[in-house]
Amino acid sequence: MTPSQLYNELNYVNHSREKRLYYANLVISQPELISELLAVLFNVNDKISCRAAWVFEFMCGEKLEAIIPYLDEFTENMHKVHLDSAVRPVAKICEYLITAYYSKSENAIQTALNARHKEKIVEACFDWMINDEKIAPKAYAMNTLFLLGNEIDWIHPELKLILERDYQIQSSGFKARARHILKKIKI
Repeated sequence: MTPSQLYNELNYVNHSREKRLYYANLVISQPELISELLAVLFNVNDKISCRAAWVFEFMCGEKLEAIIPYLDEFTENMHKVHLDSAVRPVAKICEYLITAYYSKSENAIQTALNARHKEKIVEACFDWMINDEKIAPKAYAMNTLFLLGNEIDWIHPELKLILERDYQIQSSGFKARARHILKKIKI
């Protein structure tokens, strides 16, 4: 499939799980399409970038190891994503990566994810926490930062400060996740 064919195919992706999974499996079966998918995803002002983000999230959900050759590109560019429909899947991918990294089960992400990748994920997650984002990216960011804070000592105090500061002005979904995370933070 050529880059232009992939771009055209992304027009057929919608919110249905069936369509996102179909295209995610298509990319998994043709790994050479991943770089093209990322190119569309990081063309952040194009509405189709959101559809690329949905497919990329589903691809990572099905086969997270497929992101390994693209970790540098993903972590270096994810902060550019700004459309709401694309931010949520990018935040979810960060949560997938960090959850796999701290998993008790040995996996390829644990050796592939380096300090620079984690630093970029921390930066993006704090940006999502302090910026005017919807609840889903904030919820994924909270969990990601909590996990990283078990290793990086300054994260939990900063996260706690943000959660307590924003608690009264945020949605009930934010409050529920914040309560859960605050109970786990031991400061």
